[in-house]
Amino acid sequence: MTRSIPPLNPLRVFEAAARLGSFTRAAEELHVSQSAVSRQVSILEDYLNLKLFKRELRGIALTEAGQAYQKEIGPAFARIAIATQDLLADSRGGPVNLRAYTTFAAKWLLQRLPKFEAAHPDIQVQLSTIVTPVDFEKENVDVAIQFGDGNWDGVNCERLFDDKITPVCSPKLLEAMPLQRIEDLRQHRLLHSRYRKTDWPDWLSAVGHPELAGQTDTMQFASSIVTYQAAIDGLGVAIGQVALLEQELQSGRLVRPFTQVVQRPFAYYLLLPRRDSIPAKVEKFRTWLLQETAPLREPNSP
Repeated sequence: MTRSIPPLNPLRVFEAAARLGSFTRAAEELHVSQSAVSRQVSILEDYLNLKLFKRELRGIALTEAGQAYQKEIGPAFARIAIATQDLLADSRGGPVNLRAYTTFAAKWLLQRLPKFEAAHPDIQVQLSTIVTPVDFEKENVDVAIQFGDGNWDGVNCERLFDDKITPVCSPKLLEAMPLQRIEDLRQHRLLHSRYRKTDWPDWLSAVGHPELAGQTDTMQFASSIVTYQAAIDGLGVAIGQVALLEQELQSGRLVRPFTQVVQRPFAYYLLLPRRDSIPAKVEKFRTWLLQETAPLREPNSP
C-alpha cells in the first residue's frame, strides 16, 4: 500500500500559514507573494478535498479539519527544521553559542574554558552574558546556564551545583575590627548585590540572628562582581557564593570569618532546548561542564 503524501510545497505553505495565523505573515516568512500562499493552500485543499481555512473579512481561521491537520504536521516540520539546523551546525563547525550570567562566567567559567578548548580545539565557544531568561525558540543560543529553582518550561534542565553562601571579607578588615561572633557584624558594613537582595537575610536567619539584617550600615551594588570587589577592597562584609570565589579564597584576598555555610533552595542549571537529539559539539560541551562541576555536587562540597 502506497503512502498518501500530498505535494510537499503546498504542505509547507499550509504549515507556515497555520502556525502564523496569517497568509501575509506566511508570505513574508517564505519570501513569496500573498497570492502565491493562497494558491498553494488551495492546491492542498483540492488534493485533500477539504477546507482547511475559513476566509474571513479580518483574515483567516483554521477549520476544524485544518486544526486537526496542523496539530499533526506542525511538530513534524519543527523536527525537520531542528534536525536540519543541527546537521548544518555540526557540518559547518560553527561555535557553541552559550548564554551565562556575568558573575558565573567571570568567577567560574572563564578560568576553566581553556581546558575545554585544549580538549576540543575544533570547537569554539561563543559566550554572551545576559541576565534575562533564554528563549531557545527566538534566540541563537545552543546552551544556557541559569540560576533558579530548576522550573523552566519547555527546556531540559540539569543541576550543576547548589547555591551555598557565607560571609566573606578582606583579611585587612579583620585586622582593624575582628569578627569573633556573629553579633560583631553590628560594627561592620554589610555589602549587598542588587540581584541577590535576600542573601544576608537568608544567611542571618539560618544562623539564628535575623535581627541583624535590618542594621542601617549597608551598601548595595549593581552586581555580585562589584560587591565582591568591594569586599576585597575592605569596604565591608559581603555574602559570598562559595563555589564562585575559589580563587579569591585560596589566594587570601578574601577570608571566611565564620564557619557556617547556608545552602539556599536554588542552584545553577544547565539548560538545553527540548529536542530528540543534541548536536555533537553541544553534547561535548555539556559532558565537559557536568564533569567539571561534579565535585561541587558532592554532599560534602563547600
